Amino acid sequence: MNASPSPNQPPNQPPNQPLNQVSSQPQTSILVVDDTSDSLRLLVTILSEQGYKVRAAPNGRLALSAAQALPPDLILLDINMPEMDGYEVCRQFKASPQTCQIPVIFISAWSDVFDKVKAFSVGGVDYITKPFQVEETIARIQTHLMLCSLQKTLNQKNETLSQTLSQLQRTQSQLIQAEKMAALGQLVANVAHEINTPLGAVRSSAEIVSQFLTQLEPLIRLLHGLTPEQQQLFFTLLQRSIESMPQLAQFSSREKRQFKRSLIQALEARSLTDADMMADTLVDIGLFDADDKILDQLSAPESRQLLELVYQLASLHKSTRTMISATDRAARIVMALKRYVYHEASGSKSETDVIEGIETALTLHFNQLRRGVEVLRQYSELPPILAYPDELIQLWSNLISNALHGMDYKGRLTIRVAQTAEQMQVDIQDSGKGIPAALQAQIFEPFVTTKSKGEGSGLGLSIVKKIVERHAGSIQVISQPGQTVFSVLLPLAGAVTSPERF
Repeated sequence: MNASPSPNQPPNQPPNQPLNQVSSQPQTSILVVDDTSDSLRLLVTILSEQGYKVRAAPNGRLALSAAQALPPDLILLDINMPEMDGYEVCRQFKASPQTCQIPVIFISAWSDVFDKVKAFSVGGVDYITKPFQVEETIARIQTHLMLCSLQKTLNQKNETLSQTLSQLQRTQSQLIQAEKMAALGQLVANVAHEINTPLGAVRSSAEIVSQFLTQLEPLIRLLHGLTPEQQQLFFTLLQRSIESMPQLAQFSSREKRQFKRSLIQALEARSLTDADMMADTLVDIGLFDADDKILDQLSAPESRQLLELVYQLASLHKSTRTMISATDRAARIVMALKRYVYHEASGSKSETDVIEGIETALTLHFNQLRRGVEVLRQYSELPPILAYPDELIQLWSNLISNALHGMDYKGRLTIRVAQTAEQMQVDIQDSGKGIPAALQAQIFEPFVTTKSKGEGSGLGLSIVKKIVERHAGSIQVISQPGQTVFSVLLPLAGAVTSPERF
């Protein structure tokens, strides 16, 4: 192989001084592969004087072994070699995970276009034709080493960025989960308080039932001692009491007092000395409109025990109804909490009743709502949509929680649900102080909050926006003092755009 010397150098002599090279690559390793010993020595000498660490291989097999044992930074490869030509050597370099990224520069006396195209097709990055110019060869080597170095740096930075992004995503997921758990903690406190109320009612009613059962024997004896007329009166009073109980619960204390005064007058007209006590008992068992026939029968002294028996049985009936109502209430609260924390492992959509989800969120906030919040429901009939029901409940819960906080748990909360041709709209409106105009454009960004320090992380509305976008919807806010409206638009088709869950 002949190298073309510089104008001021003797033929076939390497330059006396190194050419300019990248100072950051003083120990760059180059593998030179050539079966011609003169060419091999010349290239080793030239590259060594440039400060490169050079290894020589006289054939393809030794080159492959050397590169596998200690991969170089660049390979200079001759084509015309016995046993295995440069093309095959390059193919094997590119097939190995250890050497596939190493740039290969072909140096060959073959100058045909076909040879050059084939060299590039097997993975070569450059092609230098013999006899070569030393300055050009060094410049090309430096260029490809620089490109390789830049590629490595870029790969390292990409890897660092990828790791950073993964860490940010993990941190975001942790923050989102922490926000959900914080909201869940508040809901659990409300639920615990709310469940205590029906539990107290159940316990109180159970005590009444227990007390009645301890007195069951004398009551049975009393029933056996009644005359047919008294038995008829007893069953009439009991039946009317059971029928009147639901209606009685709807009357106010003022209305009950009016019923009592009317009964007292009727009983006193019958010369009953205990008219006040008897009237009170009659109202308690639901006989606030007792007719004259019943009042006449109750005028008999022996009717006092009969009325007391009806009162106890009516109390028993009322207690059982209270327990049923209280357990139903507790069951609804538990079911609402279960829907809120439920996470479907498969991540698949299901038919979802949006209004049911909103009612679940309202149930979870019942303790806060009853402090002084008037809830107005304006619901239109909607078909079920394909969605993630647990995420939608979290969405409504976050918006309702923000609305309650925004009006200091006093005022009017209006929830409107309507349907258009292709989408549904849910408006959650509160009568609070509003959101400052400067924050309205940023309200859905992470860590932006209108709450005082320590009251919120600023992730609630960010999570809301992600859930809405995950369901291919949109959300907007319009706010002024005295009225803030968050409007959620969801497609009726229920299209979902991302597999990520919250």
